[in-house]
Amino acid sequence: MMISVAERIRSKLTQALSPGHLDVTDESARHAGHAGARPEGETHFHVEIVAEAFRGLSRIERQRLVHRTLAEELAGPVHALSLSIRAPGEGSR
Repeated sequence: MMISVAERIRSKLTQALSPGHLDVTDESARHAGHAGARPEGETHFHVEIVAEAFRGLSRIERQRLVHRTLAEELAGPVHALSLSIRAPGEGSR
């Protein structure tokens, strides 16, 4: 059985960052016909993540941490990844 890209993203971020909140949304249908989109989907994702691991890090450092964690997916099936990243107790970013 093949694991979905969304499940791989969820699993890797959970393992690496132990988030208190994690939501992975496949937004591929909204990008049909755009560059990088495939008919079967799983190319465009939005990730909302709240993790203590982000405390004290800048927005760029947080993004780099997520990108390093998902390097394999970003080099392959994922064409676009939008992020909402924060530490517990911070407002939305």
